[in-house]
Amino acid sequence: VQLQASGGGLVRAGGSLTLSCAVSGRTFRQYAMGWFRQAPGKEREFVGGISWSGGSTLYADSVKGRFTVSRDNAKNTVYLQMNSLKPEDTAVYFCAADRSMAPTALAVRYNYWGQGTLVTVSS
Repeated sequence: VQLQASGGGLVRAGGSLTLSCAVSGRTFRQYAMGWFRQAPGKEREFVGGISWSGGSTLYADSVKGRFTVSRDNAKNTVYLQMNSLKPEDTAVYFCAADRSMAPTALAVRYNYWGQGTLVTVSS
């Protein structure tokens, strides 16, 4: 399984950005998917996740109400829609796949990771 994240870039505070994560392999729909981020000098943190069916989502408190995780199993792709971006959202964003049905905030549970895409929010 390979994950390829894309869509990062520079955006002004208050703006929006959508990240995509394309997943190779025919078993994409068997994985819960998660998004994590890592800011300079900080540890990687959970952002949001979605169940294998798309019926259940989970978010960090810091992004709840601003970010939305969705998936298209026909396209083997998971998305992270980010609205009302803040400078503190600046980080490298990673997508990850977990061989279970429900999303989790625990990074150790995820089996596969993408390479990350940089999001920079200017004030």
